Amino acid sequence: MSEAPDIVEAVGKASEAQEWVERARGHLYSFHQLMGRADFLFGDAADMLRRVGLTAAADELAEGIVGRNVLDGRWTFQIIDEFDSMYWEVTSEFVRRLERDHLGGRRHAYESRLKDERRTEGAAGHERRPADRP
Repeated sequence: MSEAPDIVEAVGKASEAQEWVERARGHLYSFHQLMGRADFLFGDAADMLRRVGLTAAADELAEGIVGRNVLDGRWTFQIIDEFDSMYWEVTSEFVRRLERDHLGGRRHAYESRLKDERRTEGAAGHERRPADRP
């Protein structure tokens, strides 16, 4: 049976969860950029089809796909905006508040503790902080 977690561990777990949220958010930005690039490429393809005389195919592509919503009523920037306001801002603020209220505003306190436990005191490359910082 393990001992009960302390405040640093508990807040560290919430911080770790927020890191996963940050990664998911990054994937949304990747999706946003990938879909935006695809949309412009479809536009280029429509222009090229038109230049080679495939007007009907060009029109179908330009009118049916270029600029199309990726979800009901939404382009990808709207998905990101909704995610940010409904989830990311809420979780980010909660974790920052935990750190402020219970760790004196220190971020990554759990990782800092791990570093102290895992580094070799006095060994090169294992310094606690950069040489020019306390």
